[in-house]
Amino acid sequence: MSTLGLRRNPIRQALSRSTWAAAWYLFAYLFTGTVLFAIALTAALTGAVLSITLAGIPVVVAAFATTRWCANVERVRLRTVDSAPIAGRYREVTGSGVMAQLRTRWHDPANWRDIAYLLGMYVPLLVLDVIVFAVWLTFLAGITLPIWYWAPRQTFDNGASAHGVQFGYFPNGPHGHPGYGLYVDTLPKALLAAAICVVLFLLFNYVLVATARLHAAVARGLLGPQEDPLREAKEVLGRPGPLQRLNQEEEVISNGR
Repeated sequence: MSTLGLRRNPIRQALSRSTWAAAWYLFAYLFTGTVLFAIALTAALTGAVLSITLAGIPVVVAAFATTRWCANVERVRLRTVDSAPIAGRYREVTGSGVMAQLRTRWHDPANWRDIAYLLGMYVPLLVLDVIVFAVWLTFLAGITLPIWYWAPRQTFDNGASAHGVQFGYFPNGPHGHPGYGLYVDTLPKALLAAAICVVLFLLFNYVLVATARLHAAVARGLLGPQEDPLREAKEVLGRPGPLQRLNQEEEVISNGR
């Protein structure tokens, strides 16, 4: 069961477990995803380079085992936002010896789906997670602006400097021209900026959770067992039709006589 639920009340959504679980899920991927990508890429490149020789066959088998381990780490991480069990459905090795293991793992679609997630989806998922989490964190930090707005010191193109936080473009200082946006250098401006950040933070929580749900769906789709898209249609076609049921009822009646 997914913990990434959405509530109609923005305040309840901000205080809910789903928002903070989504934030942690996206933030953790920046580190665990990068480490797993590096491990899987190293294993894949090493196996590809050494596969041209017979001595490299065990290395290729070890590379598949390494990517499977990386995928299992992601499966465990997925449980933080989706409690439903997920496990890869790998083919069992038939036969003995290194060549038997290589043939089985090379023709196993589950291994290639692991590689597709760990390597193929790393860049798009990382970019998406970084952008969404950074914006969310900016709005969260903006709420506390009245506490620390006076601390930063900005230096401008004309050589002048001033304390404050700028939201916009102020090349010649907070009072110079041109200047676009809001330069927070007083408490009233900080309170105004914080109020705007509160509204944006409450609304952006929905984007944060939706992004985490998308990421989790991609992970479950690639790292989970492959589902037959025609499974439901096959089940319907496999059920007895009305004529077949009618014939069975007639047989029962005739046998009863």
